[in-house]
Amino acid sequence: MTDAERTGARQATIPLFPLQTVLLPGAALPLHLFEPRYRQLAVDLRAGVVPDKRFGIVAMRASAAREVESVEHVHEIGCTALLEESTRLPDGRFDILTVGERRFRLLDIDATRAPYLVGTVEWVDDDQPPPGAAEATARLAGSARAAYRRYCESAWDSGTWTAPAPETHPVDLAYLLAADCLLPLADRQRLLEETHPLRRLRMVGRLLSREAGFLSTLHAVPAPPAQLPDLNTRACLN
Repeated sequence: MTDAERTGARQATIPLFPLQTVLLPGAALPLHLFEPRYRQLAVDLRAGVVPDKRFGIVAMRASAAREVESVEHVHEIGCTALLEESTRLPDGRFDILTVGERRFRLLDIDATRAPYLVGTVEWVDDDQPPPGAAEATARLAGSARAAYRRYCESAWDSGTWTAPAPETHPVDLAYLLAADCLLPLADRQRLLEETHPLRRLRMVGRLLSREAGFLSTLHAVPAPPAQLPDLNTRACLN
């Protein structure tokens, strides 16, 4: 394989959807699409114009202009979204359900090729854990799960949350623990950008412990999540 072929295998061109949220791998994200350009994206996803029904979600920077025109307006690391369900409403709007898949680094943005933004991305993979890390992995996974339980017991009614399955791979666990919790955008972005699975587990454990502590101290619960994996719950983020 040539160097050019290797580079091509590591990069792709995908539609982009900038949002004021962070999509994590494995997390469900429903969206209510009403802008014409994103209605067209939904049409293209359903018709197969966009290969494999996948597009990229990137979080907008707080200081960015309302209209995203360059890489500087969004966070560099994003996540692909797979279209799982879609409903076209009588007026042409769409309710869709997506799930996060693969992280990428956004290299450039092209606003001229389609009604919606298109980006060149480079795939971001995890670092390999060091040999003999099984014990540390198990310890960090157990600590992160405990923090998740404390958070959910403080935040949600009993029976309304379910912990990730025991067989969940440590590489995926931090994302799934964070997906159910109302973490600030900056914290979710840090989790998305972390490429070492053990550091990511440690990070999510600390974040959820912090949030559980806030809830216990304030004797308060967060507002219900605005983004639930239910097509009847609309997240109007476009």
